[in-house]
Amino acid sequence: MTKPLEGIRVIDLTRVLAGPFCTMLLADMGAEVIKVENPKGGDDSRAFGPFKNGLSAYYMGLNRSKRSVTLNLKEPRAKEILKNLVAKADVIVENYKPGTMDKLGLGYAVLKEINPKIIYAASSGFGQTGPYSSKAAYDLIVQGMSGFMSITGFDAKHPVKSGSSIADIFAGVFTAIGILSALQYRNKTGRGQMVDVAMLDCMVAILENAIASYDSTGKAPEPIGNVHRSIAPFATFNTADGFINVCAGNDDLWRRFCEVVGLEEYIEDPRYVDNKSRVENFSELEKLINDRMTTQTTDAWREVLDAVKVPCGPIMNVAQVAVDPQVKARDMIVELMHPLAGKLLVPGTPIKFSETPAAISCPAPELGEHTAEVFGDLLGIDEKEIETLRKNGVI
Repeated sequence: MTKPLEGIRVIDLTRVLAGPFCTMLLADMGAEVIKVENPKGGDDSRAFGPFKNGLSAYYMGLNRSKRSVTLNLKEPRAKEILKNLVAKADVIVENYKPGTMDKLGLGYAVLKEINPKIIYAASSGFGQTGPYSSKAAYDLIVQGMSGFMSITGFDAKHPVKSGSSIADIFAGVFTAIGILSALQYRNKTGRGQMVDVAMLDCMVAILENAIASYDSTGKAPEPIGNVHRSIAPFATFNTADGFINVCAGNDDLWRRFCEVVGLEEYIEDPRYVDNKSRVENFSELEKLINDRMTTQTTDAWREVLDAVKVPCGPIMNVAQVAVDPQVKARDMIVELMHPLAGKLLVPGTPIKFSETPAAISCPAPELGEHTAEVFGDLLGIDEKEIETLRKNGVI
């Protein structure tokens, strides 16, 4: 079946996580993604563990559905080849520190002269402008500088980062959205443009009610653990064998919750009668609920609460997620067979289309696996010249 981005060609200069996550999304939706890597080792993440049969599972999880070519962009002939690829492409994506592509003579100002319709997407730590623009950044740095770590965890003395690299991942997602928006604009006008996405901007954009709290109170919010600043009960509670998350997000859900867990006497209690009261008195309410929930197991409470449609759920580990029936029904854990690494489990594609399904088309490529094929098919470079380019350190 046709995929939504079939016919879109992407030149992918990205490495590690933010950029590769973006181009992975595009590739799964059908774009032809040509990953351009340094011939000496390729994407840095090829050296990141864990490994399967000597190959990086980290790299393979982010670079499925792509083709790999090698170019040493310090060589004039390599730059010429890249420009020729750009002339035949719709999108180019890079996540170098701002200014790097300009120093190589491959910045947007140069490439748009070659292909005025090109969408040039740059994903960086701090963006192309501003006083921090030239600073290097990694996910942990940006999680800290965005305020995210200041509101994550159980107290202000122990700031905590998220369990996954969400600054990188959100930058990848927002870059993909930017590219798709720019493509739509090009469909209307015939003109390409530059898309500038900063990790810091993305993390500030998702602070949501933390900004609202600061604006309303004049005080910077602090970590409050697994409870909600504005809704109660909306938290993690202890059970006889672990934990359960319960989200009684309105008065009707609160009533239903109390009725089935044996807290009926508190439904009309003035301390808990409405959401505002429950938030203000949550320290007392939390103890009441914990004392009650520890009398049964997580699964037992799930059955009770599901029966009356009170939102709840366990805290699962990754092994449990991998076999969860809902996750499996949605094809969110996919098994790939890599010719060298063997069987791989990778996350599936979370966007489901009724007419143009997205899907993983192939496992991640070996370094330069498609160099001869891509350069031959698109640029007419024959095998003899390929060997010369390889001998001269161009590829």
